[in-house]
Amino acid sequence: MFLYALTIFVSAFLLFLVQPIIAKQILPWFGGTAAVWTTCMVFFQLTLLLGYFYSDWVARKLLPKTQAMLQVALLGICVALLPITPDPSWKPAGDEVPSLRILLLLTVTIGLPYFLLSTTSPLVQAWFARTYPDARPYRLFALSNLASMLALIGYPFVIEPWISTLHQARWWSAGFAAFAILCGASAWFAVRSSTKVRSDSGPITITGVGNEPAYTPPPSAGLKFTWTLLAALGSMLLLAITNHLTQNISSIPLLWVVPLTIYLMTFILCFNGQGWYPRKLYLPLLVAFLASMGWALADRRLEHELYWQIGIFSSGLFIACMFCHGELVRLKPVPRYLTTFYLMVSLGGALGAVLVGIVAPLILPAYFELEITLTLVAVMAAYLLRNANRLVVGVAALLTLFMIGSGAYAVHEFIDNTMVMTRNFYGTLRVKEYNTPADENYNRTLVHGTILHGAQFLQPKHRRIATSYYKTTSGIGRTLLLKQQLNPDMPMKVGIIGLGAGTIATYGRKGDTYRFYDINPAVVEIAKRDFHFLSDSSATIETVLGDARLSMEREASQQFDVLAIDAFSSDSIPVHLITDEVMDVYLRHMKEGGIVAFHVSNRFLDLKPVVLKFAEKRGLQAGWIHEGEMGKEEASSTNSDWVLITRDKNFFLRDQIIDVAYFIAPQPGWRIWTDDFNNLLQVLR
Repeated sequence: MFLYALTIFVSAFLLFLVQPIIAKQILPWFGGTAAVWTTCMVFFQLTLLLGYFYSDWVARKLLPKTQAMLQVALLGICVALLPITPDPSWKPAGDEVPSLRILLLLTVTIGLPYFLLSTTSPLVQAWFARTYPDARPYRLFALSNLASMLALIGYPFVIEPWISTLHQARWWSAGFAAFAILCGASAWFAVRSSTKVRSDSGPITITGVGNEPAYTPPPSAGLKFTWTLLAALGSMLLLAITNHLTQNISSIPLLWVVPLTIYLMTFILCFNGQGWYPRKLYLPLLVAFLASMGWALADRRLEHELYWQIGIFSSGLFIACMFCHGELVRLKPVPRYLTTFYLMVSLGGALGAVLVGIVAPLILPAYFELEITLTLVAVMAAYLLRNANRLVVGVAALLTLFMIGSGAYAVHEFIDNTMVMTRNFYGTLRVKEYNTPADENYNRTLVHGTILHGAQFLQPKHRRIATSYYKTTSGIGRTLLLKQQLNPDMPMKVGIIGLGAGTIATYGRKGDTYRFYDINPAVVEIAKRDFHFLSDSSATIETVLGDARLSMEREASQQFDVLAIDAFSSDSIPVHLITDEVMDVYLRHMKEGGIVAFHVSNRFLDLKPVVLKFAEKRGLQAGWIHEGEMGKEEASSTNSDWVLITRDKNFFLRDQIIDVAYFIAPQPGWRIWTDDFNNLLQVLR
């Protein structure tokens, strides 16, 4: 019994641990966007579905000895292919479909190991139920989710801050080899025990457990459909609320851990079999929290109330997932059909992931899947309660109507003042317009999620005013103006990583070249069509589509006078653009006295010491320019922080810089960030 439990625990731990390990390895190749994680989740859910389908087929069709031999053979192949490291040839050139390339990359890199890990829980539970007919195999599903949660929580707090990515992959591979031994031992024990437990319906059919009859009819198609829908709603709730909290509310680093932990916790509680889901308690709570989440979406005054949003939607996710998973357990079959049950649960999980991770970005212009999902949960509750008394049915019907109304109103409020809205792999972009053309303050803004990425006054006499993070008093504004003053007759070449609305182009003079790098084709289209910074600039404007680092690695030296790295203001940072290795790439593209300017304005991360480490290692000069009143960053959404790095020792002695540059406090105990190591916990404010 202990051997089966240990095998399931280790497999589930490795199953969830490999997810952040592999995602972190490929994250830099696809722009460091949060959508990489969502796409990875789709892969994991789909592979889990294949694993459960395999387990169900094997448990029903093959003799125990054949099951064991097949499983051991596949495990042997996996061990021979270790360790798990993605091939650099999968790095995108910039014109591929990112989600498809990620799915193919993951299939080639970890497809078979992940598939076999996903088969372990249902298959070993089937072996367990056959070996110990009086035990409760569904509790092992709770154990597997506990292991998954420990891996999930342990990674960002225990593993990532101390172990490099390469060593993470190696240690995981060693763990997989140990798991293969455990699984082989479990298979051997199952074969030994198989002769002791038989049933009249076939040599591998699980008999009744405890007081259950030896034969029960198979689950109906309607019951299987209900299992699938409940599991799908749980998966959709997880991803939709994660998207809402990290994209529409605030991209706090590691915030995605909270919803996933809650989701797994509900599985643990519901499948533990100790009465953690009292239906009469949770149904009123479901009504209250669904209504609260609907209200929070509709009331725009609560949009930036961070603690309220996290509290309401985290609690609501717990209650709603307890309902979905509690109803799953209430409707579960006898152990004879547990592999079929898990197959339907996995099918629902994969369906939910595909709908939110793949379908929604294709058909919805913004993150509206949460409103849809909450309404579907209300509909499911009404369906399951259709035979209850009239009062309960009436409350369920009113809740459904309320969720439809609040969702519709939330969508209306979200698109208010919006003239352009588009969504793709890299997120949701909105161009919002304020005031009228006759107004002096007639302006447009570009918003990515909830983060401002540029603003422009539209009256002709104000169109070339640098705004937001790029004002003349900002770090980048002072740098460009000083460079122009020092070399008034010499054309400048300026590189900018992150286009936004193209505001920095307003500094361009005739003869200058401003070269913008951006990974998102929608940003390039909007900057050229809906804003005038690029078209009004006197400089020659160049745009390079694709990940900036990959593009710059392929290019010959551009000999930039100034290079602005403007990719960190949205809180969910592309770490691969702020490592020791990429710093060498930046410097290769610079003139001897050039300035590398890091835009490190960020509500939750203090990246200044990280950049200082790069300068200290190379003997370069570094300074921090804060634009805005110190200590009152919340007073304006466009206060900015820029860290400037240069070989020119006299740059920070210039009058335009020396009076506004601040000293960056060094952190002697910190390791320098590399492609193989970074520690977000260190830089959390």
